[in-house]
Amino acid sequence: MALHIVESGTGEPVLLMPGFTEGAKDVGGILAALATRFHVLAVDLPGSGESSPIPRPYSSDLYEEDARTMAELLDARGITRARVVGFSDGGEVGLVLAARRPDLVLALAVWGAVGVVPSTVRPILDMFAQLIDHPPAGRRAWRQALVERYGLDAARQTLRSWSSAIRSLLDRGGDISLSMAKDIRCPVLLIAGEKDPFAPATEVRELGSRLVKVDVEIVPDAGHSVHDDQPEWFNAYVLGWLGAQTEASAR
Repeated sequence: MALHIVESGTGEPVLLMPGFTEGAKDVGGILAALATRFHVLAVDLPGSGESSPIPRPYSSDLYEEDARTMAELLDARGITRARVVGFSDGGEVGLVLAARRPDLVLALAVWGAVGVVPSTVRPILDMFAQLIDHPPAGRRAWRQALVERYGLDAARQTLRSWSSAIRSLLDRGGDISLSMAKDIRCPVLLIAGEKDPFAPATEVRELGSRLVKVDVEIVPDAGHSVHDDQPEWFNAYVLGWLGAQTEASAR
C-alpha cells in the first residue's frame, strides 16, 4: 500500500482526509484555506484517489483499518498531536481515530459523517454496486469521472467491493464509532447538510449527544458535499473553529 499525500502550509499539523474515491484535489478549497494557518497533510484514503491498492478489496472493518493506517502515518512522522479534518468516509475514519487514539487527536472536524451506517443508505448501496454498468441519469457524470480516474474494470470493482463491505457492516448493526463516542475526548465539530442522505441531521444530532465536547452545525440548502455547496462559509467556519481550538489548547 502506498499513500498519496499532498502537503501545504506551515504551522501546527492538520490531517485532512477526503471521502470515498476522492483525492486531495477534490477538497482543494478546504486544503488551501487550512494551509493559511496550518501544516496540512491531505491524505487519500487507501483505495481512493491516488492511494493504492486500486481496486481495493474492502472489508467491513475498513474504517478501523484506515484509522490504524492514519495513526501509523502520524506516528511515523513523529506527530504526537494533530487536528483532524475529514469528509464522508474520511470523517468516519477521523471519528474512529479519535476514539482509538485519543492521544493523537487534538481536535476533530468532520462533515458528511455520522458514526453509523444509516438504514436509509441500503437502497443507495444497490445503485452504487451497479453504477458503472447501469448509471442513473443523476450519477452519469460521477460514473464517467470514476472510469477516467481508475479505468473501467477497477472502477467497477471498487464500487462493488465498497458497497458489499458497507452492506455487511449495515447487516451487523451499522455501528462505526457511535458506540465509542464516549471515548472521544477532544473537541469535535460535526457539520451536515440539511439534505444529506448519507449523514441525516437526526443521526448527526444523535452522535453529537454522545460526545463530550461538541459543536453541531446543520447547514440549510446543502447536501452531502457541504464544502462544495457552501464553500466560502464552510472554509471560513472550519478554519476559525480549528483556530479557536488551537488557541484554547495553548492556554
